[in-house]
Amino acid sequence: MDEYRQEYLAYLSVEKGASPLTVEAYGRDLADYVAFLDQAGVRRLEDIDRDLLGLYLADLRARGFAASTIERHTSAIKGFHRFLVKENLTSNHPTANLPLPQVPDTLPDVISIDQADALLSQPFANTPAGARDRAILELLYGCGLRVSELCGLDLRALFLDDGYLRIFGKGSKERIVPIAGKAEEALRAYLSGPRGALSKLLPSADAAGAVFLSTHGTRLTRQSVHRLVANYGGRVGIEGLHPHTLRHSFATHMLQGGAELRALQDILGHSDISTTQIYTHVDLSHIREEYLHAHPRAHGRG
Repeated sequence: MDEYRQEYLAYLSVEKGASPLTVEAYGRDLADYVAFLDQAGVRRLEDIDRDLLGLYLADLRARGFAASTIERHTSAIKGFHRFLVKENLTSNHPTANLPLPQVPDTLPDVISIDQADALLSQPFANTPAGARDRAILELLYGCGLRVSELCGLDLRALFLDDGYLRIFGKGSKERIVPIAGKAEEALRAYLSGPRGALSKLLPSADAAGAVFLSTHGTRLTRQSVHRLVANYGGRVGIEGLHPHTLRHSFATHMLQGGAELRALQDILGHSDISTTQIYTHVDLSHIREEYLHAHPRAHGRG
């Protein structure tokens, strides 16, 4: 069974062009699924049925997995069995028409415009790392980048004189993201000297073209950016700040500023506009707060 899992992951990576992070996540989910099947004594693909799948999903819930995580597990399993049938490895398709679990509607975490100003206006060390950190925070908030996109950003993808970045997002899909104002200023300041100082520490083939480098001269990792963002957030009283919160805040503040939903979809790299529409709910909540605060008859009089 694990051999089939490896074949499917290779198919996702090579033929479907799935990102390494997606392949890694699906690999973990399917390893858990295969372990469950092994523990249940399943040795043949033909022995897997809907009742067994129901037991597995119930087991995930019993282990306390979030609904969104169970949804991803289900999606991985459906794709896996679809692949097995497509490759004529079995005619059994137990996940056909299997619905995905309902995921509760949750609004993304965002910070206020004032909090964003405090985060980006705080003093940064007058060092190469300080200049880099300022540029990272400005790009995450000013361009709405995913942390993986920021870490994978290469010098050849910068077109600052034309005001844009070329970003490779999920599934290696390319998109153009505008950059201007403070984000552009911070990036230019970092590139003007601090990046060069970092690149001399430990030159490597991978780091040669990377925009953001560690203090060891290597390409900056996602884990390092997570720690960096949380640290700078804590300095201004924003506890547990996450890079994706800055992306959510970018989208929300863009809508509050009058950006069109379709344009925001393109900038964020969402394949489906329904993904972008969640920010309209955040924006509407902001409008309601403004209404309650400002309208003379918004509150009942006792």
